[in-house]
Amino acid sequence: MTSSTELKMTVYSSLFVALIAIGAFISIPIGPVPIVLQNMFVLLASIILGPLWGLASVAVYLVIGLAGLPVFAGGTSGIGKLFGPTGGYLLGYLPCVFITASISKGLGKKMSSDIIAMLIGSLIVYAAGVPWLKVVTSMTFQKALAVGMVPFLIGDALKILAAAFIAKTLRPVVKL
Repeated sequence: MTSSTELKMTVYSSLFVALIAIGAFISIPIGPVPIVLQNMFVLLASIILGPLWGLASVAVYLVIGLAGLPVFAGGTSGIGKLFGPTGGYLLGYLPCVFITASISKGLGKKMSSDIIAMLIGSLIVYAAGVPWLKVVTSMTFQKALAVGMVPFLIGDALKILAAAFIAKTLRPVVKL
């Protein structure tokens, strides 16, 4: 990778860190887990930047939030967020972005491939977040599913579609 390409990827990754943080500020509290746009930007980072740069973006986002910058949902931050109800979802972004990007790349970065990859990525976030929510809040698994996944499914489908269209538009512009 040339230094010019590395610089371009660093800039794009930094932009996605900012977009993920902005997406967290757009928050609708509906219970222990709010509705946010940050997951759409995590998915978009994965299919635009690829496995390593997408993972780097999400890792930087998590690190700056843990360090105290108010970049988590509702302008919150700190290590306490990892031990709270949303900690599993936040940590779930790491395998989500890597696997989503790998699937998208492996299937040819087409819109249909991106949608499949993002659906799988969203399931990974839920697979990490819902059990974590159950443990942290002492809910039953059914209750954790009812408050930590079910209310978000329609919104997530819309975010995945939006991200697929955005990716289709962005790819020719960013030329990665």
